[in-house]
Amino acid sequence: MDPTEPPVPELQTMPLGLYDVVQYAILGAGFALFAYFLYALTSRDEVSARYRPSSHAALCLAAVATVAYLLLYLDWDGGFRLEDGVYVPNEEARTTESTRYIDWSVTVPLLTVELLAVCSVAGKAARRLRSSTMAAALLMIATGYLGAQVLDQGRDRTALVVWGLISTAFFVYLYVALIGAVRRSMPTMGPEAATSLRNATIVLLSSFGVYPLVYAVPVFADVTPAWFTAMQVGYSAADVVAKVGFGVLVHKVAKLRTAEDVAAGVDTHPEPVWSSNVHKSEGVLPELGRVAPAVVDRLGGAPDGAAGRRSGTAAGRRRGDT
Repeated sequence: MDPTEPPVPELQTMPLGLYDVVQYAILGAGFALFAYFLYALTSRDEVSARYRPSSHAALCLAAVATVAYLLLYLDWDGGFRLEDGVYVPNEEARTTESTRYIDWSVTVPLLTVELLAVCSVAGKAARRLRSSTMAAALLMIATGYLGAQVLDQGRDRTALVVWGLISTAFFVYLYVALIGAVRRSMPTMGPEAATSLRNATIVLLSSFGVYPLVYAVPVFADVTPAWFTAMQVGYSAADVVAKVGFGVLVHKVAKLRTAEDVAAGVDTHPEPVWSSNVHKSEGVLPELGRVAPAVVDRLGGAPDGAAGRRSGTAAGRRRGDT
C-alpha cells in the first residue's frame, strides 16, 4: 500500500478513549445477542407449529451473530498494541469488517425468513418470495463487500460507488418485496397482530438503512479514527436493533397469530398464550381440538375430550353391532 494514501478504515491508529468505545460497543452488542439467543431458545414453543419457522430462524441468526461478535472482539483485542498512549493496528485488525460481512451474509437472509414466516403468504408464492428475498439479501451484502473490502481494500471510491449502487438495487427490491408481503398479510389478522407486524417491519427496514449510510462515508470523506469509531458503534447498534428488537416484535406477532388461530378453531396449541401479561387464548391439545363442534352439539355440549371418547365408543358399538 502506498504510504501516502489514507489507511483503510480498519487500520486507524486509535486513541485510548475511542478504542475503548469500540470495544464497549462490540461487547455490549455481543452480550445482547447472546441474551436474545437464550430468549429465542426458551420461547420457541410459545407459538404454534405454523409460525415456528420464524422462531427457528431467530434462533439460528442469534447463534450466528453471537459467534460473529465473539470473533469480532477477538479481532479487535488482538488487532492493536498499545504504544505511546495510542493503539496501533496490525493486520489482524483488518479482519474486523470482513467478520461483519460474513455475519450479515448469513443473518440478513434469515431476517427475511423470520419476517415472512409470520406473514400470510403461503404455498408456491411463499416459497418463491422466500427464495427471492433471501437471494436479494445475500447479493446485497456480497456486492457491498466487494466495494467496501475487496477492491483496493475499500479505498477505491469509484468501486465503492459502483458496487454500492448495485447493492442498492437489491436493497430496493428487498424493501418492495417485504413491504408488499406485509401489506397483503395485515388484513388477514387481528388489529393487534397487524400493528405488531407493521412495527416489526418498520424496525427492520429502518435499521437496514443505517448500513448504506455508514458504507457511504468513505465515498465522501477520509475515514478518521472518530469516523471509524462512529462506524463501529453504528454497525453494532443497528445489529442489535435489527436482530433483537425486530425479533422480539416478530415473536409477539407469532404468539398473537397463534392465539387467533386457536380461538377460531383452525389450529391447536397445548399451552395458554399470553402476550404482554394479557391472556390471549386457552391451551387446546391437538387430539381434543380435532373434535368438530357439530359432534359436540349432537352429544349435548359435552366437553371435547368426553365428546371424542363418546364418539369413539359409539362408533365402536356400531361396528360391533354390524
